[in-house]
Amino acid sequence: MIAIVVSRADSASEHIFEQLLAARDWDRRVDEHREDGMGGGDVFRIDGFELRTFDDWHLELDDAAEPFDDPDLLVFASRHSGDTGPLLTAHFTGNFGPAEFGGEDRSLAATCPSALSEILSAFDEHAPADYDTGIECTHHGPTEVDVPSMFVELGSGEAEWADSTAAAAVARSILDLRDVKPHAKRLDGDTETQNGEPPRRQLVGIGGGHYAPRFERIVRETDWHVGHVAADWTLDELGPPERHRDVLDEAFQQSEAEFALVADTDRDLDDVRRVLSESGYRIVSETWLREVDDVPLALADDLESALSPIDDGLRFGTVPEGWDDYTIQELPTDLLDEAQGIASATVRSAVERATLAFETVENGNRVRGRAAVSKTSDYDALIDALVDVLDGEYETVRRENGQVVAQTMAFDPSLAREAGVPDGPAFGKLSNGEPVSVDGRTIHPDDVESTRTVTFPV
Repeated sequence: MIAIVVSRADSASEHIFEQLLAARDWDRRVDEHREDGMGGGDVFRIDGFELRTFDDWHLELDDAAEPFDDPDLLVFASRHSGDTGPLLTAHFTGNFGPAEFGGEDRSLAATCPSALSEILSAFDEHAPADYDTGIECTHHGPTEVDVPSMFVELGSGEAEWADSTAAAAVARSILDLRDVKPHAKRLDGDTETQNGEPPRRQLVGIGGGHYAPRFERIVRETDWHVGHVAADWTLDELGPPERHRDVLDEAFQQSEAEFALVADTDRDLDDVRRVLSESGYRIVSETWLREVDDVPLALADDLESALSPIDDGLRFGTVPEGWDDYTIQELPTDLLDEAQGIASATVRSAVERATLAFETVENGNRVRGRAAVSKTSDYDALIDALVDVLDGEYETVRRENGQVVAQTMAFDPSLAREAGVPDGPAFGKLSNGEPVSVDGRTIHPDDVESTRTVTFPV
């Protein structure tokens, strides 16, 4: 069940409340055991949701889940303030440093990374055309909520807070959370952590600005989910990370995360990296997250050890159903280079189909090195695919005696000289397929061609 908290002190919250009531046929009852301004009075319910109103500002509502009937997730329907123009946004709560706006000093609330991903998708579907959508770093209270929670906000000024169309978009987005779990599932085949369970594909964001485009990009474009985000300014509030390891630990615990993504920033984050590494958290790159998106993490770790790190160019192909082992195969460099020069996209697709993982160069753009294959026939299928690529450029291509033999008719300088063609521009014309005139004779390109044979060890 999802609890929705509305604050009467917040006009945007009240407008979202009105649109929530208008969007569904809610059951209304009266809670006489609790004061009206503290979640009592009128209580509204539909399947999967319970809605209560409070007099205080959201950020002052510690224990906000207590009035509700055993919620799994709590949503604060709130306003957003800032110089950002029309904006629908969401974030988690807590204070990496002193608590200036609710909650406790250096304390963080439980997050719901999977629900944050869902709300961002819902924003994209429902937001009015002139509204941006996004996520923010962790900031302000409350910090004692008792269940996973997040702020879902309408911003960023008086005009937007009174915008019924935008308030309806926020209301519909919240209602789209029905049946959403706070956290990502643990996936079979993912590496087990110290507690014997696979990690969730969730991470803590480190660094960057208050609005978190890099972490938002991960949410939008991968199957990873983002928990607490410590922006540069909140790290400044934190102080020396070695003195506040407990706060950083809490960010991971409250996010149920084992991984950290550190944003590119002008701030020196080496001290944070060192403390996180010493604490056992894995710092990964955006490339790493994207590449292991649909790959079992145990297999990804194993292949990085057997081949090379993802950040050094390892890329993943296809993990077939029922695979149970793999072998490392040296890829045929010359044949690959020749085929990639003819049709690089076709070659890349063939390599991805045939291998579990493969090495690359040139920032992951060119296949070269070794590969892991689950069976020998996959490697043979790859060679056949490369032969097919060459077949479009050569007269004949065949496999024999551990090599690919390709033959084509090509300009032969020695035949051109025998025909009396002088070195220079005439050679260039003939090699480009143009006839030339020599002493009143016309020399055609096929007059000076011979069979060229190229062999590629496989």
